[in-house]
Amino acid sequence: MAKDYYEVLSVKKEASPEEIKKSYKKLAKQFHPDINKDKNAEGKFKEISEAYAVLSDENKRKQYDQFGHAAFSQRFTEEDIFRGANFEDIFGDFGDVFGDSIFGNIFGGNRRRNRGSDLRYDLELNFEEACFGSTKNINVEKLVKCNDCDGTGSKDGKFEVCDECGGRGQVRKTRRIPFGVFTQVGACDKCKGEGKVIKNLCRECNGTGRVTKGKSIKVNIPAGVDNGSQLRISREGEAGLRNTQAGDLYIVIHVKESDVFEREGNDIFINLPISFSQAALGDEIKIPTLKGEVKLKIPSGIQSGTKMRLEGKGIPYLDGYGVGDQFVVVNVITPKKLNKEEKKLFEKLGEFDDKKSVFDKIVDFGKGIFL
Repeated sequence: MAKDYYEVLSVKKEASPEEIKKSYKKLAKQFHPDINKDKNAEGKFKEISEAYAVLSDENKRKQYDQFGHAAFSQRFTEEDIFRGANFEDIFGDFGDVFGDSIFGNIFGGNRRRNRGSDLRYDLELNFEEACFGSTKNINVEKLVKCNDCDGTGSKDGKFEVCDECGGRGQVRKTRRIPFGVFTQVGACDKCKGEGKVIKNLCRECNGTGRVTKGKSIKVNIPAGVDNGSQLRISREGEAGLRNTQAGDLYIVIHVKESDVFEREGNDIFINLPISFSQAALGDEIKIPTLKGEVKLKIPSGIQSGTKMRLEGKGIPYLDGYGVGDQFVVVNVITPKKLNKEEKKLFEKLGEFDDKKSVFDKIVDFGKGIFL
């Protein structure tokens, strides 16, 4: 079973981004395979780097906290996990070890660096759509592949070898630091890591291989989403530079309030007003649920504030396992105005009231004794 990312970095789940960064920096220095020659160091270094790549990214961290390790791994490939992680900032003061080093193997090369941007779309749902799931078609304006050059950026498909990096797409720099000599390998600025340059730019996209257009995207909303839930649609972000990988689209959910139900997690609540006579004598009342009306038996002598539970009448869990409950909160309504007949009836009932002192009644109430 995979280790919890928070445990891997030795931080609490409530840890701030600064605390996560500090802990990773300390562990990375300890286990970097260019420093630590233990045979297990490389595996440990990859493990803590994966944990940092997730927990240092606000969106990935939310997904991880919401769905857990197993569900998160199903939604994200290893490439997705490391995409966009900023390790240069961590290692700036003791060596930027990328490219041919262990960083190059883990965090990817230049195609990943040139990938398209992720996009965010805020989607509003009504209460029922969030509970039961739905399908929505949304329109997104974004950078897509240029059809004129098929995303290459070249008018005629001709390229030249970059004279800055010799076609390697990377440039190498070596420097001495307190830990030894480290080699920094980074993307070539001239060719942006591609190793080649365009001879004749495409006029439609000006050599970028992408243009701005609107696109209709079908979004499947799973049952049980709530305010702040995020759905990731792989490769529906902006197109990457010259046929490099597209980014992802993140759908952020906003749920309208219901006129009837209140939600707490996967449970729902309704307030049920009843009369004095219904409270005293009991009754059978039709009440609303998410799937239509059901009959609820009100026992005689019920008190205001009592919660009655309807098992399995709540909201489905996002992982598909289990359903929340519905709670009916009883409120006994005191009439504000009485006609003469009603007043006489209540006066008659008052003759049967308990004659205990107020103090004794308070004590009895605290003990749950209702007469």
